[in-house]
Amino acid sequence: MSDGALEGIRVVELAQMVSAPYCAKLFADFGAEVVKIEAPTGGDIARRWGPFPGDEPHPERSGLFQFLNTNKLGVTLDVDTGAGRDLLFRLLARADVLIENNPPAQMRERELDYATLAHENPDLVMISITPFGQTGPYSDWKAYDLNAFHLSAAGHRYCGRPGEAPLEHGTFSADFYGATTAATWGLAATIGRESVGGGQHVDVSCAEAVAATFVGGQNIGGYAQDGIFDRRTGIGMGLSAPAAIVPCKDGHVWMMVLETGQWRALVEAMGNPEWAQLEMFDDMLVRGENKDLIYSLIGEWAMQHDKVEIMERCQAVGAPVTAVFTVEEAAEHPHLRERGYIVELDHPELGILRHLGAPFKLPESPGGPRDPAPFSASTTIWSTATISV
Repeated sequence: MSDGALEGIRVVELAQMVSAPYCAKLFADFGAEVVKIEAPTGGDIARRWGPFPGDEPHPERSGLFQFLNTNKLGVTLDVDTGAGRDLLFRLLARADVLIENNPPAQMRERELDYATLAHENPDLVMISITPFGQTGPYSDWKAYDLNAFHLSAAGHRYCGRPGEAPLEHGTFSADFYGATTAATWGLAATIGRESVGGGQHVDVSCAEAVAATFVGGQNIGGYAQDGIFDRRTGIGMGLSAPAAIVPCKDGHVWMMVLETGQWRALVEAMGNPEWAQLEMFDDMLVRGENKDLIYSLIGEWAMQHDKVEIMERCQAVGAPVTAVFTVEEAAEHPHLRERGYIVELDHPELGILRHLGAPFKLPESPGGPRDPAPFSASTTIWSTATISV
């Protein structure tokens, strides 16, 4: 990747599943040399996670593994043996960054903690991504993405109807938030080594990353200061309407029409119906008090139109309304394709495989998937380049 923005940065990944592999993928997709280390037996757990074509498990056909590991080199290494440990330290001696998501206690037991590695390579930046971080009472707990997400209180704040049990959130949300946070500040630590006099340990808690970036984090601070926090409202917002997902002819649209100008724009998009001309509806609180009537009348209009038509009408007049796209519609959407967010790679096992492109655009040094994920030790076809250590 001669035009990669991160060309020249060498990364070692010692990780499983999502958080650290996705962080390393962001480095790799923008030109860094990333060497992914997998154990000789089984490799990364993500190889067995799927989804698989035809629901037939295969170490080279996991959709999750393929997505998380594009553009990486792969090596098989048992870091718990003398020879494997020696090879690992030889890789780290030439590396700029180590990205890992292992339990802190395990890294200490292996003598792969930051103090030990920094002694060998003072310029090494070590990015550790764990559910709860390297310190604190939970740091050595056996934990997962769901533990991290719910420590942030985001599940209590957002998912479900008031007075009923919370609902689960999307899979791996905390891991992906933690990974993106880690990539950002890990890169900052790498670039800033001259300023601070060497490498440092970037300690990322996925729970804290979610708390800081969801509004749930503001609720934690608000409660700590004033004893007040927002509660989940289920469908829509209690204070005003329309502020909810509304059924339409071919699916649903999401409306967040609060301000007077937004309401008047929606009324225009609906063709200025007589019932919506009442001046009292200019007040968002009055609309909230009459939400059952408003949702009924808006619903009658929406059921006569397709979601994209509704979205385009509202876009034209300045009403904040969007179509709720399905996964299939998003994957085939012309906007994402034109931006290069859907890319195709030729995979020896899977043939032409569609991937998500780089989530950040750098026109002068474009990133994104170019090579498929490395093969496992049990496979006779290899895409792994020779690595000089």
